[in-house]
Amino acid sequence: MPQGLTIGDLAARTGLAVSAIRFYETHDIVKPLRNKGGHRRYGRSDIRRLSFVMAAQKLGFSLSEIAPHLRRLPDHKAPSKADWTRISAAFRKDIDARIAALEDLRDKLDGCIGCGCLSLKSCALYNPADVKAAEGVGPRNLIATTT
Repeated sequence: MPQGLTIGDLAARTGLAVSAIRFYETHDIVKPLRNKGGHRRYGRSDIRRLSFVMAAQKLGFSLSEIAPHLRRLPDHKAPSKADWTRISAAFRKDIDARIAALEDLRDKLDGCIGCGCLSLKSCALYNPADVKAAEGVGPRNLIATTT
């Protein structure tokens, strides 16, 4: 890395604040080199790493879910297509599980729209098998949060 990018250059290229880049450093997302003056210098691969983190976070992944994947990549090199394929396969499983859970939630909500009380025997979302009936009449889950 002859000159490298300054932290300001990297911030301008990624749209991140300098403080955010330093935060990502603490999680080993990027690992700057230091020049003779002790200033941080980043490689172009760091633009890709940070862009990947930003995209993954927009998809709902936390930094604690993202960072382990990036820590396994070689430092100061752009990730290979095989690296991205491996990471995306892991994310795909999680995304598919999230989609299935959201579809399940959506399907259960369809049955509750006309209910009103959320304590009917048919309410699979909030009161499966009418277990709340033993606690008394009315919308037991709602009553518990308002009293």
